[in-house]
Amino acid sequence: MRQSPGIQSRRYRLALGPSLSKVGVAYRPTVAKDRADRREHYPIADPEEVADLESSFSEVAVALFAPGTVVECLARIVDMAEQTVDGCDGAGVVAVDSKGMVSTVAASNPLAAALDKVQVGVDEGPGLDASNLGLTFYAADLADDDRWPTFGPAAMTLNVRSVLAYSLSTDRLSALNLYGFLPAAFGATDRAQGQLFATLARVALDAAEDRAVEEHRAENLAQALRTRELIGQAQGILMERERITADQAFAVLRRASQRMNLKLREVAETLVETGESPSPPPRRPRPDGRG
Repeated sequence: MRQSPGIQSRRYRLALGPSLSKVGVAYRPTVAKDRADRREHYPIADPEEVADLESSFSEVAVALFAPGTVVECLARIVDMAEQTVDGCDGAGVVAVDSKGMVSTVAASNPLAAALDKVQVGVDEGPGLDASNLGLTFYAADLADDDRWPTFGPAAMTLNVRSVLAYSLSTDRLSALNLYGFLPAAFGATDRAQGQLFATLARVALDAAEDRAVEEHRAENLAQALRTRELIGQAQGILMERERITADQAFAVLRRASQRMNLKLREVAETLVETGESPSPPPRRPRPDGRG
């Protein structure tokens, strides 16, 4: 993918000047003088390169927001990060679970998986710092960076010299790690591309997690309704067969559930599907042989 110093949209412009290390997003002014003043500070990219970059990131956004599970979304994030951000030779995601345990949840290749595991194993690294602090960390050359005295040398044994880490989620601690073989693998424009990609990935991951919660809630509701329906059907069978009331039929099902050590739903389902009433377990013979 070609590098571009800027991206033009209908309303916003991402100003990616060669001396910038962060993405500057500014509302596109409508006054001619403001436009002229802005051009003095932010060079205007070649229209063809702008269109190319805008098209590429539009495709990235569509792909990241495709329907799927959280696991599938994470896999798309790391695969597309390696393909989208120039200088990236591997991408991984580390996350903290509900028990506070840090682990590698996705990686674009074995190298990224190994480096993420190194960070987790030695309990230090740019990805862990980005996750814990919600910031971006960049190591242009691990050979000259003393912030991670254990992780740095370990990464260099795997021929990795540059690391770029972005905070990935607002709901749980996690980070996107980008690894490069070369020193200073990620220039200013590359880091801006990475920031834009990480922002899209963060929103896509949040959407996938929200979707998973809603699907789980809907599944629980459907299961509860099905359980209620089964129990009602089983009560009806017992009421007709035994000439008893609804409360008495429910009591029969509950006693059978306790006696058979089965869930009430399972007892009701068996009765509805087979028509067989719950039967007590066979009596054990008495020691005196009387049965």
